Amino acid sequence: MYLVTAKTFQRNPVFSDWRMGRLLVDELRHVEEQQLADSLAWVVMPDHIHWLLQLHSHSLSSVVQRVKSKSAIAINRARGCSGPFWQSGFHDVSIRTEESLLDFARYIVANPVRADLVKSVRDYPLWDAIWL
Repeated sequence: MYLVTAKTFQRNPVFSDWRMGRLLVDELRHVEEQQLADSLAWVVMPDHIHWLLQLHSHSLSSVVQRVKSKSAIAINRARGCSGPFWQSGFHDVSIRTEESLLDFARYIVANPVRADLVKSVRDYPLWDAIWL
C-alpha cells in the first residue's frame, strides 16, 4: 500500500474547477476497474492529488504514470489546450501497518479543511475513502 502525491505543472490550480477533478477521478476508477489497484482514499486538491492505494499488479510507477497520462489527455482536451499537465515524477510513502494506514487516510480526507478550502470535509466534492 502506498500514499502517492502528484502535483500539477507549475502548481496550476486546475482542480479548482471540480469538473476537471472529476476527470482525474474517472482515471482512478479505471485503474480499479482494470484491477491494477484499489483506491483506499484520495483527495483532489486545487493543484495536487493525494492517493492512498493498494497495488494488485504492475509497478507503482506504471500505475501512477497511467493515471497521470490518461488524466492529462482528458483534462487538456476538456480545457482545449495542450502541453504539460503534471509535474514529472511523484512522491510516495510505503504504508506498512494498519494503524498507519488509517492515520494516512485521515490525513488525506482532512486536507481540504486544513487548507481552509471548506469548514467540513462534507462540503468538499473531490474526495473519497473506503471507510466512510
